[in-house]
This record gives sequence, C-alpha cells and structure tokens, in this order.
Amino acid sequence: MSLALKIDHLSLRLPLQGDRPYAIEGLSLSIPVGGTLCVAGESGSGKSALALAIMGLLPPGIRPEQGTIDVAGHTVLADGRYIAERQLRQWRGARMTMVFQEPMTALNPLMTCGRQVDEALRLHGRLSRAVRRARILEMFAAVQLDAPERIFRSYPHQLSGGQRQRVVLSMAMILRPALLICDEPTTALDVTTQAEILALITRLQQEQGTTVLLITHDLGVAARMGGDLLVMHEGQVIEQGAVADVLVRPEHPYTRRLLAAVPSMVPPDSRPEPETPVMLAGRGVRKRYRHGSLWRQTEQEVLRSVDLSVRAGEIVGVVGESGSGKSTLARCLVRLEMPNAGKIEWQGWPVEGLPEQQLRDARHLVQIISQDPGRSLNPRRRIGDTLAEGALNRGMPAAEAQRLARGLLEQVQLPPDALNRYPHQFSGGQRQRLAIARALACRPRVLIADEAVSALDVTTQAHIVALLRDLQSRLDLGIVFITHDLRVAAQLCDRVLVLRRGRVVEQGRTAAVFGQPRHEYTRSLLAAAPVLPMPALDPELQT
Repeated sequence: MSLALKIDHLSLRLPLQGDRPYAIEGLSLSIPVGGTLCVAGESGSGKSALALAIMGLLPPGIRPEQGTIDVAGHTVLADGRYIAERQLRQWRGARMTMVFQEPMTALNPLMTCGRQVDEALRLHGRLSRAVRRARILEMFAAVQLDAPERIFRSYPHQLSGGQRQRVVLSMAMILRPALLICDEPTTALDVTTQAEILALITRLQQEQGTTVLLITHDLGVAARMGGDLLVMHEGQVIEQGAVADVLVRPEHPYTRRLLAAVPSMVPPDSRPEPETPVMLAGRGVRKRYRHGSLWRQTEQEVLRSVDLSVRAGEIVGVVGESGSGKSTLARCLVRLEMPNAGKIEWQGWPVEGLPEQQLRDARHLVQIISQDPGRSLNPRRRIGDTLAEGALNRGMPAAEAQRLARGLLEQVQLPPDALNRYPHQFSGGQRQRLAIARALACRPRVLIADEAVSALDVTTQAHIVALLRDLQSRLDLGIVFITHDLRVAAQLCDRVLVLRRGRVVEQGRTAAVFGQPRHEYTRSLLAAAPVLPMPALDPELQT
C-alpha cells in the first residue's frame, strides 16, 4: 500500500522550562494515499506541534530529538535532522501544504487575495500571468466563492470568515499537493459554514486524490470527516483506529472523558423563568454601515429592529451564522458602537442621550468578554495590574483593588500567584478565566460573552461553561451569551434568540426552540451542527 505520510518514533524536545520534557514523544503513524486521519485531543496535547513538525516549521525552542518523517515517499526528517531548508521550501505547497486555524492571520492584510494565491503559482512554476490568473479564478470557483473576480481583487478584511477560509484553502490546493494538513480549520466558523468547509475539503480530496491530516478538538467534526482517528494526550498517542470504532467503543479512559465533555444538543430541563428586574434591554435596535469613497457610498444594514432583554440571574443566548449581526449587537448593547435607531437601557436607565461623564460612570453595569483573550489582555502588564485597573479607575484605593484582584482569581478558580504573571504564561482556558475576572472587577450586573468558548477544546470549554453558570447563580448576573456553537447554547442558555441577516427570526425558551423549531432557518442551523454517534452518548460509556 502506497503511503502519503509515514512517521516513525518522532520525539520533539521542549525547552527546559517547559511543563513536560517532550511536546511529542515516540509518535508513529501512517496515512495511505487519498486517506483521511483526524488527530484529536485537548490544548497542549501536541496536535499543532505534529503539524508544524511535518512542515518543518517548528518554533525556536522545540527541536526534533529523534524520528523519521516521509511525505509522498520523500524524506523530510531523518534521525532527528531535517533536509536542507531550500529543499523544504520547494516542497511546501507543492508536495505538502497547511491550512491554519485563523485565516485572518494566515493572509497578508496588505495584499489582495488574488495576488496571495498567485504568489504560490509564481514561486513554484513558470506559467504566464494570464494562465496563472485563469487557474486562480478556476480554483476560486471550485471552492464555491461567489464572484471570483471580486474576490481576486479584494483584501482579506473585506471578506467574511468563511470566505477567507476558502481563499486559504484555494492557496493550499492550487498546486495539487500530496498531503493537506488542516489545523483546526473550522473552529471559528458557524455551523453551516463549518459544514460547507468540511464538505469542500472532502470533495477536493476526492477530485485531486489528496491525503488529509485534520487536526481538531471537536470530535463531532471528526465524526463528520470519517477515516481514521488518533487521540493524543500530553504528546503521546493513547488510542487510534477507525473514527466510528473509536467514537462508539472508546477503550482509553481519556477518550471517554473527551466524549463525556462534548455538550449534548438536548437542553436540560428548563429552570423557572426569573421574576427579577430587567438588567439590560434593547428595543428596536438598528445599525447600518456606510462603505465606499466620498463620492460613491453604499449602505449595509446589519441590525434590523432587534429586541432583547436580560433579567438578573438569566442567561440569554444569541445564535446565528457569521454575518448575522451577533457581534454588532453586542457592541451596540455595551455602547462600544452607537446604534442608528432604537433604545438601550442599563438597569432601567436609558443610555442614549446620557452625558459622557454619566455614561462613563454607568459603564461598570455592563461588561463584555471578548472572543480572543490573548488579544484583549495587555501582554506588557502583570495580571494583578490588569485586574485592578477597573477598580482603580472607579476610585478604589490601590490596596483594596489588589485585595479585590486576589478575590477575583479565587472566584475564577486560579491560584493567587497568577497576579505576578503575564498573559503569555497562561493556557487559552486560563486566559479566558482571566478575561472573565477582569470583567467582574467592575462589579457588573450583566456580562456579554462574545464567542467566549469557541476556540477552546471540549474539556476546557466545559470548565468555562460551568464557571459562567456558577457565577451567574452566585452573583445573580444576567448574561448575554453569543455563540455559533449550538451545543453549548443548548446546555447553558435559559432563552435563545436566533439572528439571521440582522433580524430575530425565532426566540423563546431554549428547550422549545431546539426541540420544536418553527422557522426553517433554525431547523437548518440545528441540522448542520456536528453530532457524535449515539452510542458514544451512552452514560455507561462515559464512566
């Protein structure tokens, strides 16, 4: 049997100050030509290190100690040593290629999308400019990008997340590589776009005969892709086999724990509706943006008369595809953006028309938790200073603000010594806890969580969801939970609003909306959500 990828006894040594000796230890695997291998595990399990090792892109500090890597019959690594860098550069793109998790960071913001794909063709061939352009437009059409000519001329920031991921996939597949490595390619995408991207990868794989190595923390994505599944934990392979076999009959306790952490699409029994005061309300909220030059402008209406209210002690979910207006609604509710029409009230106070000083004094009532805590936390400030900043700005003495910071760490279940550390010294899940603690420092009545768990693995995600539920119960907080992960919304939210193109198409108690959706759009969202085979949800399997 011909192999597209063969790895023997690969070990990657971590720096001395690492949390363990090896990023990967003694890993062996193989994928036949045209096959699919899904690699799953928690953050820090070594999944991304494996992908970077295959591509010869390991960061400084991580070095191969032993092992062999062969791609399409050609040696990339032998006895812990890579081939010449010049040879590696020739093979990247032509024989092996990679689709990264976040296309906005993978694409150059200063270059048009067409020019970036053209760069791969220009460096690996001698085609004329006209032929290259025709090939790129053909590939854009193959990945189902509408208006390929417009996409060719567009910059990354002018495209949606799904469109950017399709451009990255075009760049990866334009040279018909033998091996395609996809590192969490759908994590930041909504369920319908996620389903489309996975179907697109499968179709291109079948048409071009490409072998796929898919790295994911979502076992539902692995179930949809099929092929074989390899489960990693702390740099070691603990279980592997056909996807269906591993998910239905997991043998290792760690695999069972991963499966147990995947949220169910069936909401729990509804809690009684609270009779507490309304802490946050939006009535008829509208928002539109203007695009273009001074002489020629177009308007885009992002929110169209949206109504939303949150009571103390209630969690309200907002779900919908990318571009539905979820994040714009969050920014309007917290007054980071000014709506064009409608009314917003914080704890019964109308926000519009408030003098700037009064608005500043009231901002502590509604706080936002952003999707990426790595970007929202100042990398140059210690965590203790970051957590105390909000209290200091409200006039609290420095000593009392530091005591508050220590108490906040306890509330989000982090050790006291975290006060003296910097954001880069924490894992993704820990940084999300710190972002929650910073929001709590202002003693808000409402938290707006904008995709706060979308980039986390299932076990970390479960911990953050449990933390939010605990804080909501103990502090009587109102929470607006914005997410594209319907499984998390099903388990966490008391009520849910479904947004489509800026309109609320359906809302109600979560059990009712998920159990008996009335709108066709809601039904299509639920149908697109990745699910596990039913036997994997058997309680006996999760003990």
